Parts: sequence; structure tokens; C-alpha cells
Amino acid sequence: MNTPDRPQPVDLPLLQIGGPAAGADAGGCGDGCGCAGGDEMGLPMPEAGGAYGLDPLQCGLDPHLAELLADAGLDPVQVEDIAHLAIEEDLDHGVDVTTVATIPENAVAIGDFTAREAGVVAGLRIAEAVLSVVCTDDMEVGRHAEDGDRVEPGRKLLSVRTRTRDLLTAERSALNLMCRLSGIATATRAWADVLEGTGAAVRDTRKTTPGLRSLEKYAVRCGGGVNHRMSLSDAALIKDNHVVAAGGVAAAFKAVRTEFPEVPIEVEVDRLDQIEPVLAEGADLLLLDNFTPEQTREAVALVAGRARLESSGRLSLANARAYAETGVDYLAVGALTHSSTILDIGLDLREGPGEELG
Repeated sequence: MNTPDRPQPVDLPLLQIGGPAAGADAGGCGDGCGCAGGDEMGLPMPEAGGAYGLDPLQCGLDPHLAELLADAGLDPVQVEDIAHLAIEEDLDHGVDVTTVATIPENAVAIGDFTAREAGVVAGLRIAEAVLSVVCTDDMEVGRHAEDGDRVEPGRKLLSVRTRTRDLLTAERSALNLMCRLSGIATATRAWADVLEGTGAAVRDTRKTTPGLRSLEKYAVRCGGGVNHRMSLSDAALIKDNHVVAAGGVAAAFKAVRTEFPEVPIEVEVDRLDQIEPVLAEGADLLLLDNFTPEQTREAVALVAGRARLESSGRLSLANARAYAETGVDYLAVGALTHSSTILDIGLDLREGPGEELG
């Protein structure tokens, strides 16, 4: 129900993930951040470099943290925007009323982010980014694990000393991202372990949470998987609806090759007799949709190394190795990002803020 004294959704500014904020009050990282580097209308300035005309390290995060994120293949500006978005969503234009009421303004604490169950951790530096956009005073960090590490219950992952109010305000947003990404990494590691030694790799899809694709695909990498295309512009994937609209598999392939000659093309096939015509056109990769292991083995023999092969559909941890041992290159598993259970991680405050962070 709408109330006149409360901002309505149409009135709230939209945060451009990974891009410049549209105007001074539109969220983002503030005047000191690289995402404020557009023109007076907040539009990108390509001459500055980067996907949005931005230097990916010129953000409001600590420079060392920004460098760690960039080294991991993440855009620090985008990570900072996501951190701001998470916090803004949680505060909803107000304050953390419970924390403000119960914690003295100048109180300082150490908090330990600790694994509560076994798994593979991911998103530790992203959690740091969330903490850093909330902390109004200096924040001291102790890093006890790295993304991709297998952890056991009770393993301390990250320790932070900062103002208690800031730490508790950022707690849930940081944990939401860390638990989500660690769950994806843990699920991916289970598939990677099953496929070990076969030559096949588990690969994700675009079935990701809107706004979090780069982070979720990063978590797949932390778990030992590989990424499929990041967007619709990276590569072409001709699926059944494209085939119907174009009038056939070969026609669809020719249309894409003519329009985008440099783009790699993957073609979905669901019958063995579709393979040879697509190979004749020069497909880079074939997606074998809902093939049985026996049919997959036939497809591998038919292709004979002329293109890479990816299995999709009917896949589970129980039959993954059977598919991998047919000789395919990839197993496409959308469940890595759309159905993974979180890894349980918690934050516990210590009694004394003057202790060592180790």
C-alpha cells in the first residue's frame, strides 16, 4: 500500500551496475569513485578507457582491495556498486534501528566470519568491499582463507576490526553475498571432483541472478568450473527457437556467420542427423541437447575432433562421469547458479576488540 510520506519505487534512483551513476543523487560510489567519471549528465566517457570509459581500479575501495578484485577477474567498480546496492536495499533510506539503539556510537569490535559447514569458499574480497562501503572509521582486516579454499566447520575465514555499528549493519549484506557465492563454488567443486581425470570440464550457463552474473560466474571458477559466455554478445548460441525462426539449423548458422563473422558460434542439436550439416558450415562447438550417454558417444565419434562438444540436459552428479567419459569437452550445468544451496557462514563478535586478528 502506498503512503504519501514514503518514496515510491518510481521515485527511487536506479544504480547502474558497473557503470556511472545517472546524476549526483543516483547512488553509486560517491564523488571519490571512478564511476563518477562521466560527463555532467552522468554518461560514460569512452576516452577514459574501460567498458564504461572508466579505469576499473579507480573506485572508492581501498586500492589494494581493488587490485585483488581485478586480479581475480572482477571489476572493482562493479563490485563496489553491488556493495552499495546491497546496503542501500537493507537500509531503505533509513538506519539500522536495532544496532543504533543498542550499540554505543564509538564502540569498536572484532568480528570473525566463520564457516559453519564444510565447503568451498568464494566471495571473501567481495564481503570486504561490502564492509568497506559501510565503515565510517578505519577497518582492519585479517585474511585467513582465500577464495577456492576447501574449508571445514569452524574455519575462520575473515576477521575485521572496526566500529561495531558499522560491522553489524554490513553483516547480512556481506554474508548474503559470501554464502551465496560459496554455495555455488561448493556445488561446482562437487562436479569438478566427479569429472577429474576425464578431460571434460563443468561449465555454467546464463541462468544467473540478475545483477550478480559476474560474481556468480566467478564463484564457478573458484569451484573448479569454467565459464560459458558472459553475455549474449560474447558468442552465438543457436538454439531451437532460432532454428525455427530462421528456417533450419544451417540457415541460422549462415545468418549468424554472415552478420558476425568473427564471433564463435555454438549450435544446439538434438539429433545425430543434424550434426554433419552444421559441421559442414564450420560450427565451433556443438551443444548436444538431451542426448543419452550412448548417443553422446556416437556424436563424439561422428565429429571426430572437428568441433568441441558440450552435453546439456539429463545431467546429474550420478551420471556426470558417464557423460564425460564419452569424450565431450564440457558438461553444461545451469543448476550451478540457479539452484545451489548457500554455504552456511556466520559472523561472531569477540569479547575484546584489542585482540590480534590472527
